[in-house]
Amino acid sequence: MASLAFKPWPTAMAVLVTLGMWLLLPLPEGLTEQAWLMLALFIGTIIAIIGKAMSIGAISVIAIALVAATGVTGDTPGQAINTALSSYANPLIWLIAVAIMISRGLIKTGLGARIGYYFISLLGKRTLGIGYGLALAELSIAPVTPSNTARGGGIIHPIMRSIAQGYQSCPEQGTSNRIGKYLALVNYHSNPITSAMFITATAPNPLTVELIASATGAEIQLSWLTWALAMLLPGMVAILAMPYILYKLYPPEIKETPNARQVARDQLTELGPLSRHEGIMLSVFLVLLLLWADLPALLLGAGWSFHTTTTAFIGLSLLLLTGVLTWVDVLKEKNAWDTLLWFGALIMMAGQLNESGLISWFSANMEQWIGLLGIGWPGAAALLVLVFLYTHYFFASTTAHITAMMAAFLTVGLSLGAPAMPFVLIMAATSSIMMTLTHYATGTSPVIFGSGYVTLGEWWKAGFVMSVANLLIWVVVGALWWKLLGHY
Repeated sequence: MASLAFKPWPTAMAVLVTLGMWLLLPLPEGLTEQAWLMLALFIGTIIAIIGKAMSIGAISVIAIALVAATGVTGDTPGQAINTALSSYANPLIWLIAVAIMISRGLIKTGLGARIGYYFISLLGKRTLGIGYGLALAELSIAPVTPSNTARGGGIIHPIMRSIAQGYQSCPEQGTSNRIGKYLALVNYHSNPITSAMFITATAPNPLTVELIASATGAEIQLSWLTWALAMLLPGMVAILAMPYILYKLYPPEIKETPNARQVARDQLTELGPLSRHEGIMLSVFLVLLLLWADLPALLLGAGWSFHTTTTAFIGLSLLLLTGVLTWVDVLKEKNAWDTLLWFGALIMMAGQLNESGLISWFSANMEQWIGLLGIGWPGAAALLVLVFLYTHYFFASTTAHITAMMAAFLTVGLSLGAPAMPFVLIMAATSSIMMTLTHYATGTSPVIFGSGYVTLGEWWKAGFVMSVANLLIWVVVGALWWKLLGHY
């Protein structure tokens, strides 16, 4: 008997909730039937994603079909399908897809591994130094690796495991405490921090940018440079604090690692001199950073300014022209095409919820409820951030979580008087900080948790501690930094 293409129980739950909302629940006062149907389809889609009824790409195709077929996005069939597909013209969606294609070059050329071993060769004299080496290696490649799973799980994790095994620290031998547990935790907790630091460091960040623009009536449209500057200081403080916090929380048995630097040097020797393709990849990496930072425009005038997505296409074009990547490589980058498809569907649905007036309706009711607590905008903002952060215990997808909650929470916080720029920036950072919490929080977590170095209880304890530490750093350091930058 052939297996089903979908998981029966999550699929049934998604269908029942969608139909139950649409057909059985009374239409709330102040909402149109179109808005209510759009909400039912949206919630059903989120339930299917959370339950992993199918792959997120397949769910997105079905969502587009249902949105267009029900006519919820237009008065005519033509309008309905045009609106359902409208978000694929959004540059931010293409930015993340093209950046994922570019990041394939880091893996294909071996440059990512070389960078990792280079930092270990510099800092690996002690176990704590290895931790910092892993964290800084992850940070150095974060701007051009929108797949945080590829970065933390595909590039840094093999380096971490090879070092741990070099010190006979293996879960199978019961020796995780020697060094492997600590390095695995640093490997993982570098990931949420670096993801928060650049728009292009994790796939959901452009969705966050889009939702912020929508919630503020396009008054705040975060560019790559604005985001990177805003997150620079709190992110660096978090990167510097994290290895030390985990070192104190789960101290490794081996403190001195004089051989680690030599192991890293041996690996670099094995990799040989920087190859032509590695050199080109590194050059393109630097070109991307300079263009995203708008440096040519600052030096040569506005005519040398490029849109962030245009810059990504320039980078990919250079890699194709030089042969670092081939068109076959681009076609095989399934993650990029998959992300392009499902991002478009979710941004479209989130946009339609806003267009239909549902977000405004929900936010007004939520604002009224929070107002009854009499806690003012500081208390309200803190409550919204904490609820948004810790409800991630119930999500196995940062994208689903952001899509489900970000727009409404942004609207409520701003309506209650929270200073616009600091509030949206802390919410943006929180959308990555929440990855710390569980072993299913994002794609990187099951890869590293699955290596067996950390028990479930240890993982959750470290996750909660780091969520508090990261949030405090972003609130305190971030607030001072954003004041200095003139954001409020």
